[in-house]
Amino acid sequence: MKIFLVDDSPIVLERLIVMFDDYKNMDIIGKARNGITAIASIRKLKPDIVILDIHMPGGSGIDVLKEVRKEFPLMTVIILTNYADPHYRSACFEAGGDYFLDKSKEFEKVVEICKELIRKNGPIKRK
Repeated sequence: MKIFLVDDSPIVLERLIVMFDDYKNMDIIGKARNGITAIASIRKLKPDIVILDIHMPGGSGIDVLKEVRKEFPLMTVIILTNYADPHYRSACFEAGGDYFLDKSKEFEKVVEICKELIRKNGPIKRK
């Protein structure tokens, strides 16, 4: 499973990379720290899963989500944010997000969600 990370915090990116490091069937294929780079990289790399922050330079995660959802309707998008209030949750699901997690309470659930997606769908094989 190909995973792409989007967060403006190098600490968060590194923590996610370390979390996925033990799983051979989950590969971090790229990362971005702003919305502009994220959109271009997602278009180029075509990940199976995007883990996406909301607030960052170069466009919000919601803007990134709306843009990539047009081209990749089957891609799984996990929003991982410090802004977990209901307004952002609703906006993310309206824009096409699949999961919405609070960084302060649910950070560890990211790997569990990815493992569950593999269990349900099997390893995703792209051409």
